[in-house]
Parts: sequence; C-alpha cells; structure tokens
Amino acid sequence: MKRAVESPREVVWLAFRAGEAPRILAVGGEHPGGDGVFALPPIYPEWLGDRAFLSAHGARFPYVVGEMARGIATPRMVIEAVRAECLGFYGSAGLPLDEIRRGIGEIRAALTPDQVSWGANLIHSPQEPGQEAAVVDLFLKEGVRRVSASAFMRLTPDVVRYTALGLERHADGRIQRRNHVFAKVSRAEVAEPFMSPPPEKMLRELVAAGRITADQADLAAKVSVAAEITAESDSGGHTDNRPAAVLYTSLSAARTRAAARHGLNENDIRIGLAGGLATPASVAAAFQLGAAYVLTGSVNQCTVESGLSEAGRKLLAKAGPADVAMAPAADMFEQGVEVQVLKRGTLFAMRGKKLHGYYRSGASYETLSESDRKWVDDVLGEPFETAWSATRGYIQKVNPAEAARAETDGNKRLALVARRYLFQGAQWAREGNPKRTADYQIWCGPAMGAFNEWVAGTPLEPHDARKVRQIALNLLEGAARFSRAGQLRASGIPVPAQLFSFAPRIFS
Repeated sequence: MKRAVESPREVVWLAFRAGEAPRILAVGGEHPGGDGVFALPPIYPEWLGDRAFLSAHGARFPYVVGEMARGIATPRMVIEAVRAECLGFYGSAGLPLDEIRRGIGEIRAALTPDQVSWGANLIHSPQEPGQEAAVVDLFLKEGVRRVSASAFMRLTPDVVRYTALGLERHADGRIQRRNHVFAKVSRAEVAEPFMSPPPEKMLRELVAAGRITADQADLAAKVSVAAEITAESDSGGHTDNRPAAVLYTSLSAARTRAAARHGLNENDIRIGLAGGLATPASVAAAFQLGAAYVLTGSVNQCTVESGLSEAGRKLLAKAGPADVAMAPAADMFEQGVEVQVLKRGTLFAMRGKKLHGYYRSGASYETLSESDRKWVDDVLGEPFETAWSATRGYIQKVNPAEAARAETDGNKRLALVARRYLFQGAQWAREGNPKRTADYQIWCGPAMGAFNEWVAGTPLEPHDARKVRQIALNLLEGAARFSRAGQLRASGIPVPAQLFSFAPRIFS
C-alpha cells in the first residue's frame, strides 16, 4: 500500500471478489491474471487539472504562480515559473509604466518564443483615472497575451477592449483568443459579467470611439470576456476571506447561469482556485473540487525570486496560521476596503486601523487632540504638514480634482496622507528599511503559516532555500500522492492516515 501511494504514476492492480474486501495485488507491471482483477490508472500531476487549460496556455502543469502587486512577483519569478513549465504572472500593478515595460522586456529576453505561459497584472485603479487604459495600451503594444485582472468590482471598457482586440475567427467558424483575461474574483456577482459577453452598449461605445472595429465587437458579443476565472478565496492582500469550497461552488453555479443566459458552452469557461493553497492537501482538495488550475501567492512571496526584501522574507518564514490581520487598503482607503497582511513582527495593521478610525470619525489632523496628533506624527515619521506637502505633489499629478478638494477638506487631507503611509509600508518591506520594520506591509494569508508548518525540518525550511520551482513541484507531486491515496480509499481500500502525507524534498 505504501508503494501504491508513493508511486502514483504506476498502475495499481486491485482484486474485487464477492464477499471479500478489496485488496492490492501489485503495483506496476502487467495484469497479474485471474478473475475480478481491475486496474487503478496512474495519476500524474499534469493530469490533475483541465487539459484544455494547458493547451490554451502552453504549460505542462495546471499551476499558476500568481501576480503579487508592485513587483513582488518579479520578472525573475515569472521566468522561473515558465521554466518549471507552469504559468507565471508579473506583479506589474502599481508600478510606473517604464518599469513595467522593462520588466516585460526582461521576461521576453530570458524566454524562447515558444515559452508563452506568462502574463502580467492589470489592477483596477479608480483612484488614478487613465492608468488602467495606459497599462492596457502598453500590454497591447508589447504583445502581452495574458492578463490577470484583479480588484475589479465591475467590468470596464479597457478590459473589454483588451479581449476584443485579440479575437479572430477561424475558417471553420471557431472564435480563437489571442489575448487571455484571467479574472480574479471573490463574488459571483462580480464574476458573472466576466463569464458573459460584454454589454452591447459598451461595445457600441468602443466602436464609436475607434478603440475596436465593428467586426471585433461582433466577435466579442459571441464569447465571454474571460475564459479563465480565478476564484480568490481567503488570501493575502485584497480578500473577502471567503472559504474556498463555498466560493468555488458559488462560481460554478454562476458559470452555469451565465452560459445558459447567453448560449455559451460552459466548458469554454474555466474556473481556477486561489487562496489558502500552501500544502499538498489543499492543492489536491482544489482539484477534487473541480478546479481547472490552482494559483499560489503568499508561498512564492517568501522565495528568493520574490521582490520582497530578505528582512521581509525572514518574517514570512516565521509566520504561523494565526499571524495575520486585516488592515486598510492603500488604494481604497476611503471605501473601507481591507487587505490581509502579516501581523507577526509588525504594527502595520494596528496603526492602519487607527488611522482609518480617525478618518471614519470625520476628523482632520487639525481637529485631533494633541496626543493624537503626536501619535500620527510618530507613525508617519515626520510632521503631518511635511507628509501632506509630499502627498499633495503626487496627487496633483495623478488626480488634480482630488488634490483640489483636499485643500479645503481636512478629512480628505488626512485620508490622503494615511494612504501615503499605507503605500509606503509596502515599499519599506520591499526595500527592507531597517528603521521601519514595525511599519512593513506584507500581504499574507493564513496559508503562509500552514506552509511553514509543512516544511519545518525539511530542505525547504530555510528562507534562502525556498525557490518558486521547488515549491511548485513539491506541491504538485504531493497533490498527486494525496489523490492516489484518495483513489485507493474510494475503491474500498482502508488507507492509513499516515499515508496522507508528503515531505518536501529537492527536485533535480
């Protein structure tokens, strides 16, 4: 039985005879002969997900190394993901356009033309009008064929434009995508517009503006905006803290509704699962739910390829499952949106919540008590007026209307300065600023703690031994073994609990 579980690529021969419990006859080899003997087929990591997904994206494994914004998912991380025959997304969200362009160039220079399983991140940017369109323009110009769209609460014209400009009709009538949108969502009502063709009005307006052609609009009206839907359950960063099984089931029902409403083939819309995936058991469970692919995040943030500083990676490597907290999001501070961050070793979450409490109460810096003003200055590391001067200069460039409002609205000024502090927390963590360790913003979910528990005492425990490829292969191999153990159990074989385990090792 141990060999059967540890050799998932081998066929297992089982004996089923009336009045007897099923039993294992042999592992591997030819049919052992006799009546009532059946083959339990092999399990390969490559087969755990949707084969159509692998074909569409040129990957060997149904495993995505997810984008982590502001360059945490570096070009190097993407390159290593592709070389491991997985799919990788560059964490381009929040980066200047020139830096995004350089990152894309670095990825392309390191890969061969047939290594296409990579893309970049497009994040919804309501606080920066025009940014989303500029990033899409850059992706189209640079030939980025895969985009992970995150933090979207509604469908936007630029996402539709990206999809429509990549549609082609084959001679046999099939519509093929050259531009692929991976819509990362955590609610069915947000997912359904991505699972549906774009609204007719939006397509008409794009045609009228000369952004797409009438023929492209016609094709777009016949397919879903996205063929890949990434269900983001409880995770680091932006999250609704949704349980994975509940979310996946909800999105599956939404897919059925959307396909029926618009006359689409339900099989053309693939749902992957992200959030909470850090051990072989969780990855195997995701595929058992029906996930076409899995996407990992936090566990890659602690790798040597990550854009996070070594100081930040060391903090992550010590985290337990409970060492996380919710904190205000820098990009949606006023709306009360939160992100999940590392709590252990920092004060960021507590300080961010206190700043949001001041804002929510309607206060301005000037109306705070003397002790509260001193606390704010201490957290900022400079007088409020100095912080506001720097904030004003930036906001006047990206959103002049918001800057003008803040000149006469003290509560708005406080919010903008707080947003700057929250943004800097992520920057300090990336740089490893030793003077601001308590203010590090490190996006992290409970799965990071589960990963640390799993790798304790193994070659992957040291923070400097953690690499994207090794983590991916260990999770996939372990998931295949968990699936084999489940396969045996489902066949009526009593499988001991200790065989539902897999210790990390270094793959050559």
